Formats: sequence, C-alpha cells, structure tokens
Amino acid sequence: MDEQELLKERFKSAVSSAVKAISENFDLDIKFGGNSPEKKNSLSLPEIVNLKKLQDFTNLRAFADSEALKIKYTDKKIYTENEPEGSMAKALYAIAEKIRYEKIGSNKLKGVKNNIINCYENKFKGKKIEEIKTEADVPVTEAFELYLRSHFFKIKQNNITKKILSYWKDLFDKNLKQKLKDLDYNIENQKEFSQLVSELIKNLNFEDPNSNERNEKNETAKDDSSSSDENQENDSSTQKNDADSEESDLNVVESSLESFSEKQDSSDKESKEIEADTALLRKNKKNVLKDKYKIYTNEYDEVKNAEELEKEEDILRLRKNLDQQLTSLQSLVSKLANKLQRQLLAKQNRSWEFDLEEGMLDASKLSRVIVNPLHSLSHKMEKETEFKDTVVSLLIDNSGSMRGRPISVAAICADILSRTLERCSVKVEILGFTTKNWKGGKSREKWNAENKPSNPGRLNDLRHIVYKSADKPWRQSKKNLGLMLKEGLLKENIDGEALLWAFKRIVSRKEERKILMVISDGAPVDDSTLSVNSGDYLEKHLKQTVKWIEENSKVEVLAVGIGHDVTRYYKKAIKIADVQELGDVMINQLTKLFSEKSNKTIH
Repeated sequence: MDEQELLKERFKSAVSSAVKAISENFDLDIKFGGNSPEKKNSLSLPEIVNLKKLQDFTNLRAFADSEALKIKYTDKKIYTENEPEGSMAKALYAIAEKIRYEKIGSNKLKGVKNNIINCYENKFKGKKIEEIKTEADVPVTEAFELYLRSHFFKIKQNNITKKILSYWKDLFDKNLKQKLKDLDYNIENQKEFSQLVSELIKNLNFEDPNSNERNEKNETAKDDSSSSDENQENDSSTQKNDADSEESDLNVVESSLESFSEKQDSSDKESKEIEADTALLRKNKKNVLKDKYKIYTNEYDEVKNAEELEKEEDILRLRKNLDQQLTSLQSLVSKLANKLQRQLLAKQNRSWEFDLEEGMLDASKLSRVIVNPLHSLSHKMEKETEFKDTVVSLLIDNSGSMRGRPISVAAICADILSRTLERCSVKVEILGFTTKNWKGGKSREKWNAENKPSNPGRLNDLRHIVYKSADKPWRQSKKNLGLMLKEGLLKENIDGEALLWAFKRIVSRKEERKILMVISDGAPVDDSTLSVNSGDYLEKHLKQTVKWIEENSKVEVLAVGIGHDVTRYYKKAIKIADVQELGDVMINQLTKLFSEKSNKTIH
C-alpha cells in the first residue's frame, strides 16, 4: 500500500509540476478529484485512483497539458470581446480557441503534442462505422473540431473520421478552407485569430434553436467545450467500480511511470510511446536553445555541512527516527555489506612469493642452512596487491520527489555502506544536492528586479550539503544522515552542477582510485530555470558534464536510477523499479566494481 501511494504521489507531483511550468503559474493550486467548485488560481484534475488503463493516464496528462496552455495563452478579456452570439456559435468558438492554444504548445513542446494527438485519436477507437448512418449521427461540434485538428495537428484519417467529415466537409471547405492559412498566420495572435474565427462561424449560419435560454446554454456550451472531450473520457473513468482497484491501480501507475521516464528518441515512435520523464514534461515555451550553460547568479548558492542546517537536538531526533527505520532493513543490507567487506578484505590480504634468490631473508628456511651449510639462503618478497587506495563519494539526490521512503532508504544505505567501507580502509564521502527554495528564490527575485533578461540560465539558489566528509570517521558524522528526513529540506534538483561539485571534491583527493556513485530518482528539474530557458536546458548540461568526466578523468562514475532510466546520461548505470532494491544494487555494483581492475585512463 505504501508503495502504491508513493507511485501515485510521484505521478501527481510530475503532472502538477508540468502544469505549473507550462502555465508559468507557480502559485497555481492543483487538486486531484475535481468535483469541488473552482477557486481563484486553482485547477481541478481527475482523481488518479479512478484511472484504470494506461490510456487513462495519457488522457489525464493531455487534459492537464491543455489546461496549462489555456492558462498561459488565453486572455479572457479578448476571448469574451470576440465571442459570437448563440450557443452553437459559442461552442464552435471555444473549440477553435482550444485548438489555438494547444497548437502553440505543441509547436514548442514535443511531449505535449504527443499527449494531445494520442488522446484525440484514441477518442475514435471505440466508435463503430455502422453507428454513423446520417448527418444527425454526427454533431457539428465533433465534425468542426475534427476538421480543424486535421489541419493544425495532421490527424491521421481512418474510415471512421472520413465518414464523420463526409457530412460536413463541403460546408467547411466552402466557408473555412480559404481562411486556414490566415488562421495559421495568426495562431499566436489571439485577438486576430478570435476575430477571424468569430466571422467564419457567423458565415456558417447555424441557427440557435434555444435562443430563449441563451444565457444558460451559452455557459454550458462554453464549459463543455473548454473542458474537452479528453476530460469527458476521464470523467467517465471516474464512475467505474473500484472493487479491484488496489492491485490494478498499482500496476497501471507503474506502467505509466515507466512510460513517463522513457525518453522518445525520434519522431518515428509517434504517439504510442509517451515522451520523456519528469523533466521533459516540464519543458517551457522558449524556442531558443543556447549551447553554453549559464548561471544567472551564484551569489545566493551555498555549500553547507549538515550540522549547520539544523540545531543539534533536532539532528539527533532525526537520526533517532532514521535508526527506527533502519531496523527493518538492517539484516538484509548488513548481509550484503558483509559480502562487500569480504570482497574488499580478500583483495587487501598480504601474500608472498618464496624461494627467491633475492629479497627479504626467509627466516623459516634457515634450518635448511644449519643442516646443510652448502644450501643457499632462501628469500621472499611480498606480492604487489591489486587493491588500490580508494575513496568513494555518494552523491544523493535531495529533491522533493525523493520525499518519503526513497530518501529514507538512501540514507540507510549510505549509512551502512559508510560503516562497511570504513572497516576496509576505504574512505567515504556522503553528499546531497537540492535548492534553497522553490520558485527560484533570491536568484529569481534579482532577475525580476533586473527586467527579466531573456535566456538567463540557471535561475535558482543551489544548496549542496556535506553529510560526511571523506576524512571524518562514520561515528562522528552518523547523526548528520538523519537530516535527509527533515521536512522542507528536499526541493528541486540541478544535477549537472551538483555532479561538478562532487567531482571537484573527489578529484582533489590523494587516493589513487576514485569512485563517484550518484543516486537519483529523476531527470534534473527546476521549475524556475525551465520556465525561462529551453526545456532540456538542465538535462543537456548534465549529459555534457557526465560525458566530460567519463572521457577526461580517472574518476569512475556509477549511477543508480530509482524508477528512472539514467542510462541515457551515464555509461555505467542501473535502473531499479523498487526503492527496496537500492541497498542490494549499491553494494552489488560496488562489489563488482572492486572486483574489476580499473583500467581507466585520461584521453
């Protein structure tokens, strides 16, 4: 049950962050289970517990993306000023506006485009062609939307959609076709677009059969069309029986999160694979992509020892909390740690070569010389051990999505690994990375005060934390690891700069072998930065940083992704689906690494 809730919360967090980043409204109050009346600056989305199939999750994401784009690109005043009279005209007008802002977002965000197209095309999968016999079987609103989407989104036509359009195509071609280029040209100009659409709808001359109830029907038509057909599918899902929801929901959420983290490599995969992870869902609306990574200001960044961030009594209380959680995992992880310890000690055992002509005199063989003075002296020499003086640095993602079980298990594993490696004379450093604030902090405030220059680069205040330095023994630092459980500590994650920071620390060490292990549950994400730069800004910097370290240094980088595929960033990486696997994977990977000879050289 805990695992199920964790997966659901991660999905909700990803969708909420995407909506805030796309809409650029970081104060938006997002609720799931949207039957409550809408409040100012709030958005209601369908409750995740009621979604049964993977397609339901796609529909929810498409609906969330659409609502975010509506917040970003629709000016309510302009919308109202150009709205035509009549309930039918208002419904068509709302459909056109919805397509306009979705088209703008789709032009700039590939993942959003895939979600919207996938959801819309799926709408027709349940329809049967034999059910469409006359014009009366095809609502004009449905045909109008299909006609415009076929133009703006290149919706693939099949027998169903062709039949739907066949009853209205001539009318739409006559009145709309010649103006489609004008609509294309004004897609980002809401005023011109709305005026043009309103005029075109008037030319269609649809009668309003309910003119006496116009005010009531207008509101209904507007609400119905704005909430989209995708939402109607989601709403129908919420009516389903939940008797078997426990197991099926868990499987669905896991499947959805899997697709959530699988980056689409090319457009060939079309909309069957949902593009990208949490980071790509948070893409912003800028088209400009700068190759050089920039930092708007680093004057508010900080590197803190854990004990500087909390009072002594609070750190001890958090450590006690961690110890209580440690009891359930202690035996399992300890067995694995002992396996690693035996592996390391075996490589460190001294061994000798005997009966040599030179070297140290072998006192154990002197009796032979006494018995036979003509017997030559025997020498011995210590074999060179393959085990090198080693330091291991654990860099742990301290982002908000790690809250709960993931950060607890990460802290526990770091604690046990630190003790184990210390027994084997391997020094361990434990580091964490997050940001000081949500929404950019003082860096964004400064950017706002300086008239918001374009492409500002990284736009948040970094917080890098040293839980345990390599030269400090575990017993002196163990209390600090409980700080990871502190409420409010975990915020955003800017992985590229954190990796550089950890690299600079470990590369300056005197040890001959240096291993840097990164533990993360997602792509680099900072809403403040991604809202004003390109959508892959932080991800691209991480890739460049990893590539440089792997190709130009002797530091061995190993990454563990919790529910997230990090192999696209790191050459040596592994993905785990369940956070409970973390201890096993960390220890087994280090055991494997220590079993290998390090042949890494600088290129």
